[in-house]
Amino acid sequence: MIIPVRCFTCGKVIGSAYEAYKQRVEMGEDPADVLDSLGITRYCCRRMLLTHADLIDDVLPYG
Repeated sequence: MIIPVRCFTCGKVIGSAYEAYKQRVEMGEDPADVLDSLGITRYCCRRMLLTHADLIDDVLPYG
């Protein structure tokens, strides 16, 4: 739904990197390179961004 502010496993702040990640991947950059350049190197943090399903726009009318 909404990207978590912190990684569930290690507690690193990752919520602020989501918009930059999303824009750069949509422009055609490799997701691995984008995550590296944003400083997200732990696999637990990377999975938080890679597996996020952005459904907030679909659910919002029902709330």
